Order: sequence, then structure tokens, then C-alpha cells
Amino acid sequence: MDVFFYLVPGLILALVLFAAYRVLRRAMQIRRAWNSGLTAEARCLRMYTTTHGGSGDTSVHSTLHHVFEFTARDGRTVRFEEEDGPGTILEGDFVTVYYAEGATVVATAKAPRRTVLAASTIGVLAFFGVVAGFCIVFMVTFSQMSDEFGFGDDGDDTTNVVVVDGVTMTP
Repeated sequence: MDVFFYLVPGLILALVLFAAYRVLRRAMQIRRAWNSGLTAEARCLRMYTTTHGGSGDTSVHSTLHHVFEFTARDGRTVRFEEEDGPGTILEGDFVTVYYAEGATVVATAKAPRRTVLAASTIGVLAFFGVVAGFCIVFMVTFSQMSDEFGFGDDGDDTTNVVVVDGVTMTP
């Protein structure tokens, strides 16, 4: 039974760490694209929205997606998708994209806003840190409480056995 109290926080902790990795990785990719100094004119090939929620009494959250295509400096045609772009970019529009070359081209159509990117990344990572800290504190506290008060005791504890005149007694 006490495995449940380690498994659930452990899974939450694993998900939070993976999400933090993804947020940090994307922020570093965008920063690298902005700092490369390379720009190109890209065309918006497609614009669509995805919605989440709405069942029962929950609110609906919509995310706007754009698919862009441009030709990199080395002649490669690059197509990428980006979430949460401005609603003013429509299919067929031309926009400036910032990209970084390499084995895989990293690109963004978002204008450089380094302080906004840093603040939002730090805010999300701080939230994830609080959740991870809560999970760790919960598991440590449960471990200490189970040792002190016998939570999770399944009755097979043989450390408190007393033998008197050949008779085994448990306190």
C-alpha cells in the first residue's frame, strides 16, 4: 500500500522534470535562432487552431498554429510549425523568420523579445520547481512518518521480537 505514496509522486516528479526539460530546450532553441543573426522571408502555408477542454463545465482553450516554409542560406527548403503565433498572420502571408543553421535548422517567426522569453521560462521553471519540491517533501515526510508511526506496516516486522525462556513474544 505504501508503494502508492511513492509511485504517484514519483510519476508526477518524472512528468514535471520532462516538461521542464522541454520548456528549457525550446527556450534555448528560440534564443539560438535569434542570436544567429540569420533571417529569411517565409511564407505561411497553413494556419489552424486546436482546442482542448469544453466537456462538462470546463473551459475551452484554443491554440493557434502556423506552418511556415522558407529557403535557408545553404539552399535547403525548411518547413516548420509554430504554436501561439499572432492571429494577424494568415495563409499566404510573408513573414521574417529567425533561424540557426546546423544539422537541423531551428527557426521561429516570433520577433526577438529576450526578456519576455527569459521571464516566461523562469516563471514556468519556478512553478515546476515548486511542484517537484512538493513531491520530494511529500515522499520524504511519508517515509519519516511511516518509520515513526508504523504507516505501511504489514505485520511482518521481526525486529521487535523478544524471546523469554524459549517463548517468542512481540511487544
